Amino acid sequence: MDDPSTSYTKIRVTRSITIPDPIKISRYRRLPELGPRVLFFSGGTALNSVSRVLKNYTHNSIHLVTPFDSGGSSAKLRKAFNMPSIGDLRSRLMALADESVTGHPEIYKLFTYRFPTDLKRAELLKQLEMMIQGRHPMIDSVSNPMRRIIRNLLGCFYDAMPVDFNLNGASIGNLILTGGYLNNHEHLDPVIFLFEKLVGVQGTVRAIVNADYHLAAELADGQRVIGQHLLTGKEVAPLASNVTDLFLSKSLDDYQPVRVKLRKKNQRLIEQAELICYPPGSFYSSLIANLLPQGVGASITANDCPKVFVPNQGDDPEQIDMSLNQSLQQLMRYLQAGTSQTAEPERLLNFVLLDSRHGTVSADQKHELWKAWGIQLIDVPLITPESAPNYDANLLVSALLSLA
Repeated sequence: MDDPSTSYTKIRVTRSITIPDPIKISRYRRLPELGPRVLFFSGGTALNSVSRVLKNYTHNSIHLVTPFDSGGSSAKLRKAFNMPSIGDLRSRLMALADESVTGHPEIYKLFTYRFPTDLKRAELLKQLEMMIQGRHPMIDSVSNPMRRIIRNLLGCFYDAMPVDFNLNGASIGNLILTGGYLNNHEHLDPVIFLFEKLVGVQGTVRAIVNADYHLAAELADGQRVIGQHLLTGKEVAPLASNVTDLFLSKSLDDYQPVRVKLRKKNQRLIEQAELICYPPGSFYSSLIANLLPQGVGASITANDCPKVFVPNQGDDPEQIDMSLNQSLQQLMRYLQAGTSQTAEPERLLNFVLLDSRHGTVSADQKHELWKAWGIQLIDVPLITPESAPNYDANLLVSALLSLA
């Protein structure tokens, strides 16, 4: 006979809430270590300001980050070591790091330090060698055993570094992560976990996949582009034609389609979240890219928590003249593609959060798309004169936590 004390009944409760909810926000502020598990599918730096505010209210946020960046300093590391991109992971880890007196400011300073761009290679090599030997001022201020661990990881990078590797402008945090990746059988999770402990990360950061893959996009004009850096409009001219399809490729040089499954660790993180957010940022290379692994949509469907989309304000080079409804259609398309069978839209998305009075995005609540999918528009103040055209991080965090 079943023990009554171990039997459970699962029900879904609906209730009215206030946004922002001052009582709930105050409670989270007092006890952030007990704050809600808010999960973000993101990449890039767009969510870093939100993350810095968020850690004041919850130390349990979850950030699934894309490792497909093919530009900037990450591109040099990827080319040298055939590895996933780690720049956006480091950036998010730093945004969530403990910056209080109980944290490790000397390690935070080291991990955010970049080598000068105007020094000769010999001088940069000398600085790196001094760090490995423990004689560099930035290393000298770090106490053991953390100092020994950092020196060891930098040594792993140094030993594997190609003779022609360009250290100008290199992020020390990226070099440490790379050394840890190489020292842990080319796996990201162990060194990310170590990084979290070294700087007291107040949340969980994971790469959506541990794979050396690249983004490939089909455009409306028939072109195909390979590489995240060709989509964002930051390093090359912005796209002149809309993205129609997004894929993963094994190679940056030629299109080699590949499918990858969501890891069980990340599956559990999604299924245990108390709120799932599709946040602002580069629409395809940050948000949609996170939904490409097989199993993401199914894991979202399995979780009965609220799901909210926060559309971009201002100009996103990846969304050429896309309306909110078109963005929703694309988002839903990729979410449903990740399920074994087409899931009901309400299992994948419940709310759209925006500020139509002060922002650039507006929506008609009576549109048939909204009716058919049962999406509720939450139109509240999220933008201030100081933050415009972007969201104010404090207002956005307050609104999201009120939904959790």
